Amino acid sequence: MHYSQQEKAVIWLSARVRTDDRTRAALLRAAGDPARLLFDFKKICAAVIKDGANRVYISGTLSPAEEAEALTDELERRGCFAVTPLSDDYPASLAAISDPPLLLYGMGDRALLGRRKFCVVGSRRLPAWAERQTGLMAEELSRHFAVVTGFAEGGDRAAAAGALKNENVICVLPNGLDVCYPAAHASLKERVAAHGLLLSEYAFGERAAKYTFYARNRLLAGLCEGVLVTAAGSKSGALITAARALEYGRDVFAFPHQPGTLQGVGCNELIKSGAALVTEAQDILSAYGILGEERPRVALTAREERVLAVLRAEGCLHTAIVAERAGLAVFEAAAALSSLEIKNLVVKSGGNRYSAV
Repeated sequence: MHYSQQEKAVIWLSARVRTDDRTRAALLRAAGDPARLLFDFKKICAAVIKDGANRVYISGTLSPAEEAEALTDELERRGCFAVTPLSDDYPASLAAISDPPLLLYGMGDRALLGRRKFCVVGSRRLPAWAERQTGLMAEELSRHFAVVTGFAEGGDRAAAAGALKNENVICVLPNGLDVCYPAAHASLKERVAAHGLLLSEYAFGERAAKYTFYARNRLLAGLCEGVLVTAAGSKSGALITAARALEYGRDVFAFPHQPGTLQGVGCNELIKSGAALVTEAQDILSAYGILGEERPRVALTAREERVLAVLRAEGCLHTAIVAERAGLAVFEAAAALSSLEIKNLVVKSGGNRYSAV
């Protein structure tokens, strides 16, 4: 992959100069031409950093220009790429936020950077119905948007799995691309790299920390036109993403949850504060002038119709209660529920309880 000398300078600056992005941006401004950093760094650094400039960059046996070449060669070997503000496909939505990343590492389909993007996030623990609905909604949204999400358990995983069905997903990581966190998502990471896009602003080997999740959340919000929160407790990271979305002028949407449900407190508060209530993908698509495809009607037996009507009317119920309300034997209701689950119309919760999707 070809990188200009200016792009190589930004890659080198991000990887080798030990300071924050604000200082790196000041170094770039002082250089004028970013390529100057590779050949006159000590002089530029001393002019920008008045105290401790000698400790910012520890030179080795290679020159900065040679190090930049080695860094881009390593990207190539690892099957990755780097995107800087100087790259043609650096997302304009990120360039417009108050704290854009100086460098993004990517692995997978780079063309996804140029598509319309919508973010779907949810807490690590969420009700079974919300997890199933998250996957179904991400699948439908991914027909029109690249679905952007994180990489955590629960809502993020469900969103990624749903959008992968249309190979239109971007997962933003809070660690280097060579690190898998959580480790249980190794196979999901491989699938996203093969059929979607992994993004990170962190160098190889860097592990997730509390501050990297906060920083990652601003990228989730900044990349997208809007954010859907499918589940969130009172202190969920999904709420941080929603807050950044509002700060950047993005649209915020949320699933409604039953009052008193801890995993839904944050969503209900968002709705009370003005977020758009969402029960189906068309609620979001309509906000952007998009007419979604009408779902084909699923053929149901008379028993399935009765069971589904009970769940839609009364919420999450035990199988025995469903049978009683539907006027069926327990084994008949159980069979109907299993069939409806296969058809993605109900979801099983703990304790042999079911909810309509």
